[in-house]
Amino acid sequence: MGLSSIIIDVHTDDNKIPDLIAWNATDTTIENAQKAKAMMLSFWDGAEKTALRIDLWTKDMMVDEMADFFFQTMMTMADTYGRATNDKDAVEEMKKFSQDFYNRFREKQLKENKAT
Repeated sequence: MGLSSIIIDVHTDDNKIPDLIAWNATDTTIENAQKAKAMMLSFWDGAEKTALRIDLWTKDMMVDEMADFFFQTMMTMADTYGRATNDKDAVEEMKKFSQDFYNRFREKQLKENKAT
């Protein structure tokens, strides 16, 4: 039986706000740690029937980047749910919500940019 590890390093400033997030995995050909501006990590506790999460983002993560990050994450979560359940209707609903979320964000950004 094999063992794979994912190492996540979070560098913080004096106020414990993330400055840098870097990660690496043992089962990859990439030697250097990869930098990230944000991360979402979830675990399912089967005994407690609850999700355990770590959500972090660096102080230089821009709002538009956060919207992109959420959109892409929600879309891939829908795909994952579809592979696990074969519930095509639920996947379609999740993807529609994700697209609507992103479109509303972009419309809001356009309005705010025109106002300035």
